[in-house]
Amino acid sequence: MTTNTLTAGKVETTTDDLGIATISFFHPAHNSLPSSLLTELASTISTVGQQAETKVIILRSEGERTFCAGASFDELMAIQDEAQGLAFFSGFAQVINACRTCHKVIIGRVQGKAIGGGVGVAAATDYCFATTQAAVKLSELVVGIGPFVVGPAVERKIGSAAYAQLALDAAEFRPATWAKERGLYAELFDTAAELDAAVQAFAEKLARYNPEALTALKQVFWEGTAHWDTLLVERAGISGRLVLSEFTRQAIQAFKSK
Repeated sequence: MTTNTLTAGKVETTTDDLGIATISFFHPAHNSLPSSLLTELASTISTVGQQAETKVIILRSEGERTFCAGASFDELMAIQDEAQGLAFFSGFAQVINACRTCHKVIIGRVQGKAIGGGVGVAAATDYCFATTQAAVKLSELVVGIGPFVVGPAVERKIGSAAYAQLALDAAEFRPATWAKERGLYAELFDTAAELDAAVQAFAEKLARYNPEALTALKQVFWEGTAHWDTLLVERAGISGRLVLSEFTRQAIQAFKSK
């Protein structure tokens, strides 16, 4: 039996007695994110962030080797017009903006490689822990598009020079140590068990702080980004046009066949 990769996957949420809400996503194709999962993930982040019992949010994925492989290649190949392209890439905009506007601090838990949109998701968290296996790559240029939607989040976190390095050297992974040195990751751990212990301890610490102070502090962190509501959609339109080009079609097909 074959799996429909456009409808596979899930988003799950649990909240413990301390008010620590854990949002977990999964997709069998290396935690890639088709439109349905992007929409569900954005909605879940917004909903959980508005719940009074939530003190802090942990954002994570399932599995061991890959945190998030970014866009679904099957869905990219299925895009037939600019409207569909805009709608798909706007999904990443929705997730990033949901993280940005969420009233609660979001802790990222990155256990493996982050690729393309996955780097953007990690960058949209407020404080991110990772393992030493959590290498990063913005691979969009390899397949004929660019990291337009996730770019503002990544650039905000690591700076314009490092963002340009990632965006242009699109075929190469940068090690987790490189990402930590530039501020994407706050701390690195050798094992997933050590990572989970650190994430939990930090979440418990935040859950004991004044929630109003945390909300106000998060708003300060994200000052100057209110225009992202329109900026990221505009950037999605660029990717939505580029994905229709013959160059991109052939590049994606070649990438998939490797």
